[in-house]
Amino acid sequence: MVRLDRGDEVVVGGDSPIRYQLASVSKQFTAAALLLLAQERRVRLDDPLDRWIAGWPGVTLHHLLAHTSGIGHWDDYPMIDLGVPVGQAELVDAFRAVPPLFRPGADWRYSSPAYVLAAQVVERVADMAYPEFLAHRVFGPAGLTATFAGASGDRADIAAGHDEHGASLPSWDLQVVGMGAGDVWSTTGDMVRWMSRLWAGDVLCEPWRTLMLTERAPTGQADEHSRGYGYGWFVGCFGGEPWFQHSGHNAGYKTFAACLPRSDRRIVVLCNSEAMDPPALFTLLRSLL
Repeated sequence: MVRLDRGDEVVVGGDSPIRYQLASVSKQFTAAALLLLAQERRVRLDDPLDRWIAGWPGVTLHHLLAHTSGIGHWDDYPMIDLGVPVGQAELVDAFRAVPPLFRPGADWRYSSPAYVLAAQVVERVADMAYPEFLAHRVFGPAGLTATFAGASGDRADIAAGHDEHGASLPSWDLQVVGMGAGDVWSTTGDMVRWMSRLWAGDVLCEPWRTLMLTERAPTGQADEHSRGYGYGWFVGCFGGEPWFQHSGHNAGYKTFAACLPRSDRRIVVLCNSEAMDPPALFTLLRSLL
């Protein structure tokens, strides 16, 4: 499912009631949740992670959200099977077992485990299960009626994931292992609505909205599309126009969401197949934009 929106006019694609795993596009909701708590002065972005989860000297909430913590990505933790449920304590122990890749703040490396830890902080601060917090404090107020986090359970209108040959794939664990990193399900319509509300300042007040949508750390990547990272979003340019964007990949799902505020355009691509590859995505984007 592909949708391109310009203002109130749907230019390409359309809406569908089918919910897809957003994969790493979910990270923007984790960032929004933590920023809401900062907006309410229940946390500070320079608070140490050790305040809630011990064993991370020097790491702050800012480092988690900006991918500058030194915590690795999934390939740095070969002992973790993304499809096998574990307890939070066991998962955190596995993260701690691998030494930091660099001193907090000294470099940039994309890290899904950092966002898992950020979601656990949200639970501890809010004293509420993370999916419940998103439902009541983020999805509901933003008008995202079809969006939820965690396992799909017996919900209707769920897109099953498939490999590149069309065979069904079992889902990764979204309750603990993927919580905060790739656990949200949504539709194209909800995602277009989300980006509009976010940019308009209806989700976060200033300065939190601007902190989320502008560069907090350089990524060191050469391409203009993702030269910086905000909180839960890559920032850069597409065709010379500033945008914020993020892609995602869970087993059986590939996703993409972007907003180009200057021209009032929002793009959402949700796919439940491994067959879609990044070059094909950017070929599609160039044809749309």
